[in-house]
Amino acid sequence: MPALITLTTDFGLRDPFVGIMKGVILAINAEAKLVDLTHEVKSFDVLEGALTLAEAYAYFPPGTIHLVVVDPGVGSERRPILVSTPDAAFIGPDNGIFSLVYEREPAFEVRHIIAEQYFRKPVSRTFQGRDIFAPVAAWLSRGKPPEHLGPVIGDYIRAETPKPEPSGGVMMGSVLRVDKFGNVTTNFRPGDLPAGFRLLIHKRRITHLVSNYSAGKAGEVFAIVGSAGFVEISARESSAAAKVGAKKGDRVRLELPKKVAF
Repeated sequence: MPALITLTTDFGLRDPFVGIMKGVILAINAEAKLVDLTHEVKSFDVLEGALTLAEAYAYFPPGTIHLVVVDPGVGSERRPILVSTPDAAFIGPDNGIFSLVYEREPAFEVRHIIAEQYFRKPVSRTFQGRDIFAPVAAWLSRGKPPEHLGPVIGDYIRAETPKPEPSGGVMMGSVLRVDKFGNVTTNFRPGDLPAGFRLLIHKRRITHLVSNYSAGKAGEVFAIVGSAGFVEISARESSAAAKVGAKKGDRVRLELPKKVAF
């Protein structure tokens, strides 16, 4: 079966960067199958890239290689790394982009990629997706063993996803991202919301948790559990973000019934 490589970047599709990376991969392994996960991660937004990857990677077959380039530190001393789990491999910069993989996978190994014989020369200081990450993914797809790419490390960057915190009798959470439909992803989990909850964002109160979008009333802003497992603030066939004025990083207040303690 041909190797499967997914690509996730913040490059967009206006410029030729994604196509160039694909060309590099196919020049090394013409049999590789390439899947665009997304190239619309917000520029330089490592957390959004981590969330996007975490939402998607488990749905690919065992042996898939996930190439991720959201790399505001390109050209600096940050390391290129390979993360291996029993079912997948992840290649990208050591900047926290794989933090949710570390959080969710019970077993994994992280290697510092130093085997320059598998890099494209000369290595650009501004386009290492082309010169390091793409060729390494291609060689890995051809069966190159991970141990040939570099040593195991333990000091990789592991960024914590922001978590709700108690504050004065309430829980304060935050907006992790807003998708193209205007759904507002918070960092609350379903278990954080008992019956009688109230979510407040920009003075807008949300008290209704629905099972699907069509269960919401027209014009209503409601809570729903999104596909990534976080509570989202949504609106039926319209943008909840526009209705409440929400953007990434905004605070979300969770008030619980008095009988419920934190």
